[in-house]
Amino acid sequence: QVQLVESGGGLVQPGGSLRLSCTASGSIYKINSMGWYRPTPWYRQAPGKRRELVATITDGGSTDYADSVKGRFTISRDNAKNTVYLQMNSLEPEDTDVYYCYADLLAYGYQDGSDYWGQGTRVTVSS
Repeated sequence: QVQLVESGGGLVQPGGSLRLSCTASGSIYKINSMGWYRPTPWYRQAPGKRRELVATITDGGSTDYADSVKGRFTISRDNAKNTVYLQMNSLEPEDTDVYYCYADLLAYGYQDGSDYWGQGTRVTVSS
C-alpha cells in the first residue's frame, strides 16, 4: 500500500508565498519522478488530460515547469524522506487551484512502476 500525503496549502495574498510538501509512504522500492499537477481548465481539456503539469523532478534532480510558473515556483525533493516540495513565490490569483502531488514509483512486489496521486491541497490567492 502506497500513500501520498500533501500539506502546505492555504490562503495567501497576491505576491505572497507558500510551500507545499508531499511525502510518499508504504512499500516503496524506488521513486522515479515526483511532481505537482493541477486540474486542466475545461476549455483545454482533452481525453485523458484532466490534469496539467505544474512542475516535476526526476530522481536525478532534473526539473520541468509549466511556462506560467517558471521563475516563480521551485520544485525540490529529499530522496531520503521520499518527499517533494513546491516553493511558490510571487503568487497570483490565477494560481488559485487544487494542487495534486504525483509520484511515478515502483512498489515492492510489482514488476512495473505505476502512477500514484495524493488527495490534493487547495491554494487560494486572494486579497
